[in-house]
Amino acid sequence: MSSMSRSLAVVTGASSGIGLELARLAADHGHDLVIVADQGPLEGAAVSLRSSGVAVEPLAADLATQAGVDALMALIGNRPVEVLMANAGHGLGGAFLDQDFTAARHVIDTNITGTLDLIHRVGGRMRSAGRGRILITGSIAGLMPGAFQAVYNASKAFIDSFAYALRNELKDTGVTVTCLMPGPTDTDFFERAGLTDTKMGASEHKQDAAEVARIGFQAMLDGESDVVAGWKNKLTAAMAHVTPDEVLAEQHRRMTEPGSARR
Repeated sequence: MSSMSRSLAVVTGASSGIGLELARLAADHGHDLVIVADQGPLEGAAVSLRSSGVAVEPLAADLATQAGVDALMALIGNRPVEVLMANAGHGLGGAFLDQDFTAARHVIDTNITGTLDLIHRVGGRMRSAGRGRILITGSIAGLMPGAFQAVYNASKAFIDSFAYALRNELKDTGVTVTCLMPGPTDTDFFERAGLTDTKMGASEHKQDAAEVARIGFQAMLDGESDVVAGWKNKLTAAMAHVTPDEVLAEQHRRMTEPGSARR
């Protein structure tokens, strides 16, 4: 298939982890790729993805900033986007009042502001074209108060809710929105968030990133509204709906309090 006939998929947070695996799946399905990340081995990821025979354009950009989103839109240009996988996001461990607020703001601007800015711009084009698929990486963390990870969990609560609302607004337009909600996944998330000394970060029972991506990608292809990746996470999500928030916050504290890995 020539590059002129292949459709374009845009994947954010694609240098490693779930994002890279989503990009692999898109490549395997014949999409040319624009991949974006603010850190990580992006060029190496691009080389690996090109082995599928598709065109891959990498962009190092911080999507927490308007300049980063502007740079991505400039790279896309006037090309129609068939698939947008808004996966960029990161966490921040520790007690909120002990955190550098600049770092906390970056979580909000990456997970929420930049994500919505990009979806607003690309989603508008999709609606005008009457077709497109949007996969948003939320989290089961959005279903519970995140003691010692308060900003991240709250940002994912926003994203989970936003995804459902946007899907409803776009029904009957030809554009689908799917929310992928993973639980703890074996990526560099915990190292970047400063959570490696917590029970959650040190756990050896995290889900494989490739499996999480496969579940989310298939749900997107099927036009599903949401998918929780993994049966244990499905159980956690179900329990979150019937457990008081104070209890959930205390349970979360046991897994994410600094130093809890040594207790």
